[in-house]
Amino acid sequence: MAADRSGSLSGLTESEAREFHSIFVTSFLIFTAIAIVAHFLVWQWRPWLPGPRGYASVEDSVIQSANYLLSFVA
Repeated sequence: MAADRSGSLSGLTESEAREFHSIFVTSFLIFTAIAIVAHFLVWQWRPWLPGPRGYASVEDSVIQSANYLLSFVA
């Protein structure tokens, strides 16, 4: 048994290494997909690059949205 693991730096057999690799790649792809969706949603909420009027145009739309939502509360 020890002879099977002597050639590997990690101490894993070939099948264990393949299984770990497949789990790692799958987890990485899921994490990357979640990160891409999160970045897209944040970009929609508040763009990182302002428009021609700077962030004032973004602030105007936020104020308009807040006033619209507050009209339902009051």
